[in-house]
Amino acid sequence: MKVKAYIHSLKDHEHDRHVLGDAEIIRQIGDNRYLAEVNGVRCTAIFNVFTGAYYVDDVYGIQQEAI
Repeated sequence: MKVKAYIHSLKDHEHDRHVLGDAEIIRQIGDNRYLAEVNGVRCTAIFNVFTGAYYVDDVYGIQQEAI
């Protein structure tokens, strides 16, 4: 499903803010862990129930092979 998510690589470091971008949540791979895709890169994501948003880690959570 296509979602607006906070994407790690888009972070505004100057103002220390997360930035929303477009991502696709492919499937759930754990209790609160998801496989996502951003700009053709498959990576991990989590859903924060307090903010009601996905947080996609396309910097440290890159997946080289399918999970």
